[in-house]
Amino acid sequence: MVIVIIPILILLAIILIKKIPVIGGNIQVALIITGFTALLLGGVFNPVDWILAWTDGLDRLAWIIALAVFGSIYAETQVRMGTMTTVINVLRSIFGHSPRGLIVCVVLALTIAGSLLGDAIAASTVIGVLVINSLVEMKMKPEQIACTIVMGASIGSIMPPITQSIMLSSSLMGLPSADPVMNISYITVGIGMVICSIYVAFSFIKIKSLPEDLIPKEGAGSILGREWKTLIPLFVLLALVVLRTGFKIDVATLSFGGALKTLGGIKILKGVANLIVVNIIMATVVAFFFPAVYKNAPAVLKTAVKNVIPGCSIQIAAALMLGAFYRAGQIDTVKEFAASLNADVFKFGGSFSMLLIGMLTGSQSTAQNTIFSFFGPALTKIGVSDVNAAVAGAHLAMSGQGLPPADLTTFVVCSLVGGILYKKVDPVKSMILNLPMCLYFTLVGFIFLYI
Repeated sequence: MVIVIIPILILLAIILIKKIPVIGGNIQVALIITGFTALLLGGVFNPVDWILAWTDGLDRLAWIIALAVFGSIYAETQVRMGTMTTVINVLRSIFGHSPRGLIVCVVLALTIAGSLLGDAIAASTVIGVLVINSLVEMKMKPEQIACTIVMGASIGSIMPPITQSIMLSSSLMGLPSADPVMNISYITVGIGMVICSIYVAFSFIKIKSLPEDLIPKEGAGSILGREWKTLIPLFVLLALVVLRTGFKIDVATLSFGGALKTLGGIKILKGVANLIVVNIIMATVVAFFFPAVYKNAPAVLKTAVKNVIPGCSIQIAAALMLGAFYRAGQIDTVKEFAASLNADVFKFGGSFSMLLIGMLTGSQSTAQNTIFSFFGPALTKIGVSDVNAAVAGAHLAMSGQGLPPADLTTFVVCSLVGGILYKKVDPVKSMILNLPMCLYFTLVGFIFLYI
């Protein structure tokens, strides 16, 4: 485990100790140095292998980079159209005199988005970025804004009925149906959403009410009646996602199946063929039919690219670290660590390994595919039921992806928040603020390993 621990300690040191000359606090440098450290400790000394590791990391993160780029363009079209202005004005009209009620609605909206898109990063990029300025009006700090977005989107990523995490854990356990796991998760995730909403409302919101000039004088119905057209691209996106995930009708594949198959076979470029990305592109095309967008197309694209550069630079650096962990054996080391444990410590060791893999990769699906694929079935041999094991696997994987110091979702969101507000946002501080959510889902996971 030394080859895992040392790179993580280096990552923490560079990010947290800002007094280190030149590189202190620089996330991109921290990720790159961590990646090269992992390669060297793993005995990978050939520069060609370094390039291959970086390429592999870029390939693994290709869809995330594509999502950031096209999600930024989509988000800017929605800003130009005033989509979230409409949504927020409706919420302000109803909850304007209760900022805490308003922030609960924002968390709920992010949770729904996460459930529809099936991924925390997707929801954070597509929906979360649109509420940043509204959260600023509630006097929230940049790190609190990032934490709120990550928290809502992450809860959504495990919220039934559209949930990759639960479906994957149920499949790995060999369950004929995910329904029993989903029925339990409606309760556990619902409780988590309530806890996190209360936490955000009372920890981050200090103002008693919004300024009167920010509360619409009209009723919510009047606002919707006048501004409903601004919601069309958003509803198109939601319809595409619901059809694909809920009804297995994939409009993108039906329309561009051949092209997507070809593009999907090209290394790194295959990120553009990701179905979530394609759905976003389709919704963006719809947005460009509106005058507010097509008349300002150059400005829309320029602003979108400007906003996404900080995030993409972090993702490109993270790709080296991720590729290095795979190529130099850190991921295999964690897997072997879990597999070597005896029955008495297997639950804790396996759970810790899932949390660690989720943290290293920023992906709950990676934690499940690499660890839970053997950890889950083995649990049944020591008395854990299939359903309880599946519930535990889904919740532990979800928790792991949000833990500091390497949560990819938080890195992405902090870069987006920083790009829009023109401020430096500390991702580790935001991850620490997000710990209550992670600890809750970790606790749920352990409870279901022991009941």
